[in-house]
Amino acid sequence: MAQDRRVSVLFDLDGTLTNPFVGITSSIRYALENMGYSSPADEELRRFIGPPLHVTFADFLKTDDEAVIWEAVGHYRERYNRIGKFENELIPGVKETLAACVDAGCFLSIATSKVEYYARDILEHFDLMRFFDAVYGSAPDGSHANKSDLIAHILKSERLDPRHALMIGDRLHDVEGAAANDVRAIGVLWGFGDRAELEEAGAARIVETPAELTASISEMLLLERN
Repeated sequence: MAQDRRVSVLFDLDGTLTNPFVGITSSIRYALENMGYSSPADEELRRFIGPPLHVTFADFLKTDDEAVIWEAVGHYRERYNRIGKFENELIPGVKETLAACVDAGCFLSIATSKVEYYARDILEHFDLMRFFDAVYGSAPDGSHANKSDLIAHILKSERLDPRHALMIGDRLHDVEGAAANDVRAIGVLWGFGDRAELEEAGAARIVETPAELTASISEMLLLERN
């Protein structure tokens, strides 16, 4: 089947559209305590927002034992599904960015390592679902949690042309996942990565505000659509 030539913009969720710090870190602490580990400081936890959960817990628990890792993931999900996913704040200005993309005729998709049904719950909670044509996340078994695999899956499933696509995210995983699929990426600085991380990963641009993001999307994609 032919590729869809519409301009497409893929958005990460955590740290890009919402600030999930309280919900994620509280759920990580809950999981670690249930595994008999002490709770790290907030600043240590910040760097673990973005990577897939099994990577996070393998690091915290210093193990490659899949059974132990997934036991921790289970504790995390028990709390996160109950309360953590709504301990979350919408980033001011992102609705305006999404609306501008929709008005310009872009195809919009979520591309998150978060379990997909959690992502849908959060989008509904913040009245963001109406902006998106598609929502893609990981499966409970961890498949598609890797951003490279996830973006490849989205491009194939939606028949999107990577030359007319853009990935928006706050961590190196977003940028590197995009590059692995020949998709350009814009890094945002209001999330959990910093400028050095995003530059080293190869972001085409790095922006400080949603208004700047809107302008960059327009410049990088909308003027090139023909």
